[in-house]
Amino acid sequence: MKKKIWLSPPHMGGEEEGFVKEAFETNWISPVGPHISAFEDELSSYLEGVGVAALSSGTAAIHLALLLLDVNQGDEVICSTFTFSASINPVRYVGAVPVFVDSERDTWGMDPELLEKTIKDRINAGRKPKAIIVVHLYGMPAQMNDIMRLARVYEIPVIEDAAEALGSTYDGKPAGTLADIGVLSFNGNKIITTSGGGALLSRNTAHITRARFLATQARDPAPHYEHSVIGYNYRLSNVCAGIGRGQLRVLDNRVKQRREVFDYYIRKLAQEHFSFLAEPVGTFSNRWLSCMVSTGNVRPGLIREALEKENIESRPLWKPMHLQPVFRGCKSFLNGVSEYAFTRGICLPSGSNLTTADLDRITDVIIRLFN
Repeated sequence: MKKKIWLSPPHMGGEEEGFVKEAFETNWISPVGPHISAFEDELSSYLEGVGVAALSSGTAAIHLALLLLDVNQGDEVICSTFTFSASINPVRYVGAVPVFVDSERDTWGMDPELLEKTIKDRINAGRKPKAIIVVHLYGMPAQMNDIMRLARVYEIPVIEDAAEALGSTYDGKPAGTLADIGVLSFNGNKIITTSGGGALLSRNTAHITRARFLATQARDPAPHYEHSVIGYNYRLSNVCAGIGRGQLRVLDNRVKQRREVFDYYIRKLAQEHFSFLAEPVGTFSNRWLSCMVSTGNVRPGLIREALEKENIESRPLWKPMHLQPVFRGCKSFLNGVSEYAFTRGICLPSGSNLTTADLDRITDVIIRLFN
């Protein structure tokens, strides 16, 4: 059997093992320890000084962000529909109601015009949204200037889901630092990984302090175990933080490598049958995943099946949340962009450790299929 080519595998840099070894030698194996604060400080420095709370997942970060913004039972939260369910599930954790907004064509991010229409509709219905969750899809930043302008006009806080966008920038500012609260993921398939993990970002120091408190079971300062509010077991472990410290040292190179993979696909496949998202002016994408839209007669499912026969992993673009059975009945403001991308798009292997031979093998399958 031919070597497996994965969609987006972890890629170690070499220094991670030393940090993990240090955690074992000093017996800091729990969700406390020096690597956690060091990882937060180093990540904060990379992100130009934003506050960081290192957590067990990006999903946990969204959950805590909603709690910090006082989103409660029955509140409405405007959400990008074109995303993974982890962006939306925490809305349900707190008993709130998602209201879905479709994408614009340039970035596949939330459409600002449709966002304003949604806000006005919900205010007129006496249901002013409590928060907005914007997703930077596949590493491409959404149109944040327009989105944040609307958020400020209507006084609605924004949670910036940059789970896929570490290393991306918008108008020169790091993704995840553009809104009231940002979210990162360090899941095993992300551009860098802590095995499992995530982070909550904010320039509001009170938010960071509160997030760390809630993430460690909300234990009050007392010699015994005292709890005034419900807390969660959401803190990143010292071992995983050690992996993260090693990964941060190769982050810029991983972005460079992912962008080189995307550029390769453009050179080999950008023709009348395929299209790729370009970067709007002022936008820099980490190209976490290279996504291709089939504009010809061959549907993405056939491409995926042909790649699978050659032991090459690919996958469809996200199925929009307004089409998911679990969110049936939720209000949606649509323009057809996300449904078109879902039915015509495919995520190609994008790992930073792909070789030229790997990329040749992938593209040869697709070119043969169309020829």
